[in-house]
Amino acid sequence: MNIRSLTRGDGVVIGAAVLLFIASFLDIYSIDTAPDGLDTPNAWGSGPILMGVVLAGIVGAALVVLSHGLPRAPKIAGLELAPFGTALTVFAAWSALANVVDPPSGVDNIGTGGDGGISAGIGLILALIATLLMAAAAIATPMVPALKAALVGAPRPQAPQPYGAQPPAGYGYPGAQQQPGQPYGAHPQQAQQPYGGQPQQQAQAPQQAQQQPPAADFSPFWFAVPVPRPLYAEDGSASQIAELAPGTWYLAVEQRGAHLVAQTQDGRRGVLQDTTGIQRG
Repeated sequence: MNIRSLTRGDGVVIGAAVLLFIASFLDIYSIDTAPDGLDTPNAWGSGPILMGVVLAGIVGAALVVLSHGLPRAPKIAGLELAPFGTALTVFAAWSALANVVDPPSGVDNIGTGGDGGISAGIGLILALIATLLMAAAAIATPMVPALKAALVGAPRPQAPQPYGAQPPAGYGYPGAQQQPGQPYGAHPQQAQQPYGGQPQQQAQAPQQAQQQPPAADFSPFWFAVPVPRPLYAEDGSASQIAELAPGTWYLAVEQRGAHLVAQTQDGRRGVLQDTTGIQRG
């Protein structure tokens, strides 16, 4: 599970699930006529509240978070995890509201004794707040840009190395280690070609990009994406050549209007059309 793929909305869902779990251990009833020291039950002592509110909400929250954290989330009965989990959180909020409105449920319909002064306890009230917050975050995250932002930002890139110095880190982010004589941005596992030989195509592209003078108002920079983003071919076609993943640094080598020409870890270059929310190094 890639934690850098989670959004701020997922963080709200996780926090609400924790609050719901805490609420499940608190009293679900408040009885006005109860004597001092009466031990009232919590959600774990009520099957409908446990199944319809607590477990439904926690399972729904887990499915929503897993749908964003797993590289390829499985399906349940042909449904994606995110909508299935969102539906569970809405169901949990609806069940919690019903229990808060009518805590004694059908008991108050027996005889003429009324409900005996039974009202919603702190556990039910906190469970309602948690499930409402959870359902709202699960529904609003795909539509609200502030909630779609990455929960954990990519680590800051290392300070630029002096020309000719060897960076200490591995390939895949700023400060990537290169072999002596290797062109900037080439994959470290590419073997050096013998004198007079033809260099590999993947090593040629970064070298040509380095030789071309950058535009007057653009300088190459490292960046990370908040969510997975497709990288399209440079020829303008709709073919996708790679997918940029959160938590990894990529090199922007050229700007074309609102788009960026980015270079992946293996030396491939393509056009990043959606540059909203990227984190610059």
